Amino acid sequence: LVIVYRIAGNAARLRLPPSGFARRADGLWQHSCFEAFLKAGPGASYHEFNFAPSGDWAAYRFGRPRSGRSSPDMPAPRMERRNFPDGYELSATLPIAALPELAKASVIEAGIAAVIEAEDGSLSNWALAHAGAKPDFHDPSSFKLQVSRP
Repeated sequence: LVIVYRIAGNAARLRLPPSGFARRADGLWQHSCFEAFLKAGPGASYHEFNFAPSGDWAAYRFGRPRSGRSSPDMPAPRMERRNFPDGYELSATLPIAALPELAKASVIEAGIAAVIEAEDGSLSNWALAHAGAKPDFHDPSSFKLQVSRP
């Protein structure tokens, strides 16, 4: 599964850490971070993936919203990062075959989101859909995109 995130505008006004050696890390959402929440059909369980501009990444499985968290054993996603005069792009290729729940699903419900850090250190939350008054990327009702297997 390939997910492409694109920021349009003056990326120089954002805090985007430079690319480095990719490693698995926690707390990536405390700075600029691109996120994907993937749910394999009915049921409460879902996966969260974080992709940092530095190349760091995280993967979690939740049994229910914000509870029952574990770290699935999986290879690192492949990431490509590019700066443009009018923006920034990060593409992440997830090894879905390594995640049995997602690999077996004919349809995956997805919530695509980003936490963006401005040059002053403030954070803003972006998503295809915010289900409530406050952003909550873990809210299953915000998983609005449906990805079907060909």
